[in-house]
Amino acid sequence: MGRLDNKVAIITGAASGMGAAQARLFAKEGAKIVGMDLNEEGLNQLISDIKAAGGEGIAVKANIAVEEDCQKAVKAAVEAFGCVNILVNTAGVAGPFSSKAHEHDADAWDKLLGINLKGAFLVSKHVIPEMQKAGGGSIINISSIGALIGGQGGTGYSAAKAGLRGLSKSIAFDYAKDNIRSNTIFPGQIKTPLSASLEAPEAAELKQYYINKIPMGRFGDPDDIAYAALYYASDESKYTTGSELVVDGGVMSN
Repeated sequence: MGRLDNKVAIITGAASGMGAAQARLFAKEGAKIVGMDLNEEGLNQLISDIKAAGGEGIAVKANIAVEEDCQKAVKAAVEAFGCVNILVNTAGVAGPFSSKAHEHDADAWDKLLGINLKGAFLVSKHVIPEMQKAGGGSIINISSIGALIGGQGGTGYSAAKAGLRGLSKSIAFDYAKDNIRSNTIFPGQIKTPLSASLEAPEAAELKQYYINKIPMGRFGDPDDIAYAALYYASDESKYTTGSELVVDGGVMSN
């Protein structure tokens, strides 16, 4: 018996990083996976791997900042599997991390909020009616510790991730009576494609700067976030909504 047997999970940003880790773990625990991403090649490989391991899943190429794409993905999930029980809003973009507020490019600001905040809103908007039909569900929002403490030069990113925190809280309050739960995970530095640039030799000093801020002395793995999301996705958290879980190697303990 898996912890997510017979549940249908939509995961955005599923082609790589934290989203891929969530999809693989959820499938292992019995969930049917609907992977959303613009990276069609990575998404197809993910679903192929899930099926090869005995799981079920479909790939939906989608831009979460476009409402029609979000509608298409939710419709595809229902057509393939009959319902939606879980949504993990993982898709996100980072940077620019060198821009203070007075230096921040407006187009970059719009892109950050369009994907990191508006995208999560749009997918949630179209998933919620399906969860109501199903008698409930779990929405898991992947924010960042940048939402809690800000970050040097990360104005737009921190603002978007803080907005996601507020969205998650509002959904938790508004839909509790529908048995729809909404919770937020705040990752610290995780080894994903978004942090890959820190592996370059010329970024060694910056990478060490980040590591020095982490009491555990290392970056986390995508699975660290996937297991946190698994708790929120499962019935083990059936009385938990509007809550927040920090997974950061101890940064917030300072």
